[in-house]
Amino acid sequence: MKAKKHESGDGRVDPPQAWRSRLVISIPTAGPRLSCAQDRPSRKAAPMRQATASQALAKYKVLDLTRARAGPTAVRQLADWGAQVIKIELPGSDDTPDFMDRHSPDFQNLHRNKRSMTLNLKHPEGLDIFKHLARDADVIVENYRPDVKHRLGIDYEAIKAINPRIVYGSISGFGQDGPYADRPGVDPIVQGMGGHMMVTGEPGRGPMRSGAALSDVGAGLLCANGILTALLEREASGAGQWVQASLIEAMIFLLDFQAARWTMAQDLPAQVGNNHPTNAPMGVFQTQDGYITIAASRPMWRKLCGVLGAPELLERPEYATAASRVTHREALNADIEQVTRTQTSAAWIEILNHAGVPCGPIYTLEDTFNDPQVQHLGIAQTVKSPTLGPTTIIGQAFRLSRTPSRLVSAAPECGADTDDILRELGYGAEEIAALRARQVI
Repeated sequence: MKAKKHESGDGRVDPPQAWRSRLVISIPTAGPRLSCAQDRPSRKAAPMRQATASQALAKYKVLDLTRARAGPTAVRQLADWGAQVIKIELPGSDDTPDFMDRHSPDFQNLHRNKRSMTLNLKHPEGLDIFKHLARDADVIVENYRPDVKHRLGIDYEAIKAINPRIVYGSISGFGQDGPYADRPGVDPIVQGMGGHMMVTGEPGRGPMRSGAALSDVGAGLLCANGILTALLEREASGAGQWVQASLIEAMIFLLDFQAARWTMAQDLPAQVGNNHPTNAPMGVFQTQDGYITIAASRPMWRKLCGVLGAPELLERPEYATAASRVTHREALNADIEQVTRTQTSAAWIEILNHAGVPCGPIYTLEDTFNDPQVQHLGIAQTVKSPTLGPTTIIGQAFRLSRTPSRLVSAAPECGADTDDILRELGYGAEEIAALRARQVI
């Protein structure tokens, strides 16, 4: 029988095994009381077995309560830079974890470099184990609905009471309070509410969603940034704090200058398709055999005309200023395409790049990963999965020269590390078996 599901959404440099062995476990039981670590102090905790992805964050311990995309994205940033991450999963959730198949590209890409432990947080013993883990953790990350953590008794104030140094990261759709706090927030909804869909797509074609989960990924990255900021501040204050991020704030933040156009000048951005909202020529242009992008606004305009062999464009009054080129963008693009259609995409890319005019091809993802520069950077990395074998996923997008990040382990199977983690806490084989029998793990 499967356990009932629960609801969703420093300066210390002690070695991991020291962290584990300091914990004292006191477990209320429904049956005969088990002998615990404090009853047998001679029993030694086992060493932690997690491989290190980087030394950059290796001293930090993270408890991962996240699911779906935004929360796992935040924790992935910590795991990829070496934080010791334990992903807490519900017992029996191996078939449909996080709303996606465990062996899908999505799940594998989100949960590499982590360990998995099953723990029923609605069971008193499961909650007790979690709180003992939390006592010496540095970071907890969750993206439940705002009320769920309070009902489970694992909210920031509850954990702060036992560990004042905890940095507690929360991600929600619309914030931890306010009129929409209890609404479920998912990326397509937030792309619409955040204004993104009305500045994306072609004029007259209706709202258009981006093909990537921008608010999810954005909220995850911003939460990770907030966690790292709080950890830096803790070095001075000695105290942790609650880091909050939301999909709606992330979406607005990512709109950047488009949003500021409205807040500063009440200039309502419109849909302009492949064109840049405020500069021209900057967009997609047809060639003899396809399309390329050209970005030649302002200082590049004169150079572009020279490269195209069309100096007469410089003489036209409607193209004389940057503002007038935006106003007459359709005619300008048509004039440019009369020239670009005379040669192939590859030829124009060579000519324009040689002249220093920004341009590029329009790729499928297959083309992207076959590009020699992308291959040189090595953002696609292969890690060995015990189930899938060699698995190529997406590595980190920034580099540290002295403490680089690497993929050291594939996304774990559900609860694959439960026994190891409990042994690190000082549990014996019989105690672990008893916890499993009572559906605590």
